[in-house]
Amino acid sequence: MKKAIEKLYPLLLKLPENVRNGILQSAFRLKRSVTLGVQGLVLDSQGRVLLLKHTYKPGWHLPGGGVEKGETVWETLHHELLDEVAIRVTGEPELFGIYSHHPVFPNDHIALFVVRPGQYVELPWEPNAEIAERAFFSPDALPPDTVKGTRRRLREVLQGAPRSEYW
Repeated sequence: MKKAIEKLYPLLLKLPENVRNGILQSAFRLKRSVTLGVQGLVLDSQGRVLLLKHTYKPGWHLPGGGVEKGETVWETLHHELLDEVAIRVTGEPELFGIYSHHPVFPNDHIALFVVRPGQYVELPWEPNAEIAERAFFSPDALPPDTVKGTRRRLREVLQGAPRSEYW
């Protein structure tokens, strides 16, 4: 890829800057394609964490989803929490960490945000086509089928466990 760009660069220089940048960004995206998602660790005033169960995969997970083209991680966090679990973010959540999800989904990364009491409003919620259940759980009484990544993040955020690079 690099050699092809080097050969084409004299031609690219003749193009308007916005066109040239678009071509180069597309070429880099083909070579370095990376996806990004967000997860929200929502805590209530009793120290419980909000988890959800999808209709299409097993286990209890933190709410979240993929960052779409043209969207910021903040926008994604806001709409995923609202759409999935009826949480309207009103404050500024803490960006706790960015994790590689490579072992499960190559070149995927997850940004973890902690949403604390006072930073959100809980709205009425009903199951839907994507989310079968949602509930707040005490960190020491999680459902047995809570996924490993969620358990690791809870230990890091709530117990000060060493942070991992991987989800």
